[in-house]
Formats: sequence, structure tokens, C-alpha cells
Amino acid sequence: MKIARVETFLVPPRWLFCRIETDDGVVGWGEPVVEGRAEVVRAAVGVLAEYLVGQDPLRIQDHWQVLSKGGFYRGGPVLSSAVAGIDQALWDIAGKTYGAPVHGLLGGPVRDEIRVYAWVGGDEPARLTEEITEQVEAGFTAVKMNAAGRTSPITTPAETAAVVDRVAAAREVLGPHRDVAVDFHGRFSPASARRVLSEIGPLHPLFAEEPLLPEQGHLLAALVAASPVPIATGERLYGRAEFLPALAAGIAVAQPDLSHAGGISEVHRIATLAETYGVQLAPHCPLGPIALAASLQLAFSTPNFLIQEQSRGIHYNKDADLLSYLVDTEPFRFTDGKARRTDLPGLGITVDEQAVRAADRTGHAWRNPVWRHTDGSFAEW
Repeated sequence: MKIARVETFLVPPRWLFCRIETDDGVVGWGEPVVEGRAEVVRAAVGVLAEYLVGQDPLRIQDHWQVLSKGGFYRGGPVLSSAVAGIDQALWDIAGKTYGAPVHGLLGGPVRDEIRVYAWVGGDEPARLTEEITEQVEAGFTAVKMNAAGRTSPITTPAETAAVVDRVAAAREVLGPHRDVAVDFHGRFSPASARRVLSEIGPLHPLFAEEPLLPEQGHLLAALVAASPVPIATGERLYGRAEFLPALAAGIAVAQPDLSHAGGISEVHRIATLAETYGVQLAPHCPLGPIALAASLQLAFSTPNFLIQEQSRGIHYNKDADLLSYLVDTEPFRFTDGKARRTDLPGLGITVDEQAVRAADRTGHAWRNPVWRHTDGSFAEW
């Protein structure tokens, strides 16, 4: 069996899909994308496809090594995301070839169900109480929200109070037996993050996500030591070498993205590395159905898994949603806030190829907004 064709599809709202077909008709799907730079990743997949066509698709680990390290210049979000989507597709092919789910090929399941959380609010949520109530009524036991929108370099008393009020409103709806995670999104300076974390600590968030920018990793250990809230990070880290300092700094939750951090192969290794530090895994996934399917397969076979992000109803999804490109949506039917394990082969989903090809004819040019402070200077989004 040889790889015969590699195709990519730019589909709304902001995703890129990859389809790999073998010469005997087995098809695997992956999701290689950097949000806001999908076209660039598409070009990278095209370059990597030059090597892949004609190769045995079942040599997944060897292909990962060559695609990630075969060029003298390596790493970074674009290349790692291109490799990630290809890697997902190859695991999908392997599962379909062997008639097994990917979690079976990774050593078998360690759990029967996966806890997932729902996003509430946008960058500056206004209907927070109503949205959390809706998710609780839908059966979810955990939600995540942004801590704030535009944030001053040093938070004002009003800005700090607004974050506390949001988390307090969430806690009031959720009660003591459900969870709220708070996404700082790299929008806070180190001093502001430290201040806000101390204020929201009594409300017991599940974790605080990305309180520092990834390039401020040298400050992470001090923040972890000062924080009463468990610290999570990793959506902008792309491999084991980048996660190692964060793990050593004492984070509680690692959040690699299976569409950014080298796919199933590398995130499986990151999870094992995290386990040696007593760190839980909560894969980042505000993306499409293929990325989520890959994340679930990994979660079912990962002992130190905590909770899974998913994009159903997220504020980024304007022209399509998580279920838009699936033939059967049953794998993503969440009951009591949990996804149940299935033994469907590969990634466990059937992509609606006709819908994907039609969407690609429209495409998209999604870009994240560029924010500015009131004085006109650049602000972190």
C-alpha cells in the first residue's frame, strides 16, 4: 500500500482539512491548521506531500521523523501544524487498515468516557449567566470562559474586579460540584496575572489557562509558586522540548493542541512526559471535527487525561459548526457532559467529503482581530 494523493481543503469557519488517499482506496483525514494562517499551512502541507506520495502510509513514526526533522530548519507553528494534520490522517489510515480505533493502536483504552467542557461567552462576554445556565441544562459539568478582553499593562482596580465578578457569577450558577476554567489568553502582563490569580483563587477555578505569553516561560515557575489557582498552558507550544521547561516550572495542566503540536504521535509523547511530572492533560481544541476526533482518541488511551475542549457553539464558528462536515454526528453526542468511547476504526468519524469539497470552493480568509489600547498602542488578543 502506497500513498497516492494528498489534498487540502480550506473550509469555513476557519479550518483546513487534509485528505490522504492510498493506491488501494483507503482514505485518512487530518486537520492541519494555524488559525488565521490556514493558507500558509496549506502551502507547507503541499511541500511535505512531495515526500509522502509513493510512501507506505503505515510507517507513521518514520514519516513523523522525516517530516519534522528532515529539513535543516525545523519546528514552529506552521511546520508543526502541517505535520500534525498529516500525522492524524496517517493514524486514521492505520486504524482503517487494521480495523481498529486509534486508541486501540495506542495501547488500548484506559477509560470508557471523556469529560468535555463547553465554551461560554466571547472575548468580552455579556450574557455569561444565561450562557452558563444553558450549558448546565445541556448536561455539561464544566465551562471555560475568557478572563477579559483588552487588558491594561497593569490592571486597574475596575479591570481586576470585573474578572472576579465574572468568575463569581460563573461559580454562583455552577455551584460547588461543577467547574469553571478561566482563559487568560496571554492578555495579562506577569504582574497583572499575579494580581488577578490571587483575587480569583477563593472561587476555585479548575485552572487558569495561559496566564503568561509563551515567550515569558522563564517567569512561569515564579507565577506558579505564587498562584492559588492551578496553572495550565501549552496551546502555543509545539513539541516535547518546548513543554519540558513548562512542566519543570510546575504547571498543573498541559494543553497541547493535536493540530499544532505534531499530531497524535507527538502529543502522545508529550502526555507521557507530563505524567512523569504529575501533570494532567487537557488538549486544546477550539477547532473542527477531525482535530476533536484525534483528541478523543488520544484521551481514551491517556492515563493522565483531565478534560477535553470542544468547539460546539464557540463564538468563532460563524459560517459552520463542529457537526457541519460529518456524515454521522453520533460520536460527538455528549451525554451529561461526556463523550462515550466507540470502537469505530481510525479516528472514529466519517467526514462528509461532498460537503468538504463544496465548502472549499468558497474557502475562507479568517484572521484574528488586532487590538489596540486606548492610546493607540498594540494590545494582546
